[in-house]
Amino acid sequence: MDAVPKDAVVFISQPTPHINAVFGGLMALRARQLNATGTVVDGNLRDLEEHRHLEFPVFAKGVSTSAGGPLYRASEVNVPVKLNSTVQERWIHPGDYIIADLNGVVCVPEASVADVIDVVSKIVEADEKCAEAIKGGRSVAETFKEIRGQ
Repeated sequence: MDAVPKDAVVFISQPTPHINAVFGGLMALRARQLNATGTVVDGNLRDLEEHRHLEFPVFAKGVSTSAGGPLYRASEVNVPVKLNSTVQERWIHPGDYIIADLNGVVCVPEASVADVIDVVSKIVEADEKCAEAIKGGRSVAETFKEIRGQ
C-alpha cells in the first residue's frame, strides 16, 4: 500500500476461491494519506465502519470478518489485472479510468474515455428531459417514445 501514486485508484484482485478480506481500515487509512482517490476490491474487504469514518470511497464484491493476515501480499503493482468474472474475461490496465458510485463500478479503457463521455453526456441529457416531462404529468411510455425513441 505504501507505493500508491497520488490520485490513483487502488484496484485489488483477490485470488479465488479465498474468502478472507484483502483490504481493511488500516489499508484505507494509508491509501487516503497517500492521496489515493479510492479503492476497488475484486474480492472481500472488512472494517466497513472504519471506511465510513474515513470518508474514503471503497467498493468491493463482498465483506468478510476474517483478515487476510499473512495469506495475502501484493505481488505486483501498476500492471494489468484480470477481473475474477465467470461471465466474460475483462482486464483493467494502468491508466484506465475507474468510476464508482453507490450503483456500482465501471472501468473505462483510457483510449475510450472521450467516446464514453460523449455517449454518457447524451444519456444524461435525455434522462433530464425525461424527468422534466414526467414531472410535467406525461406518462413514462409517451416520454420514452418521444425522447429516447423507445
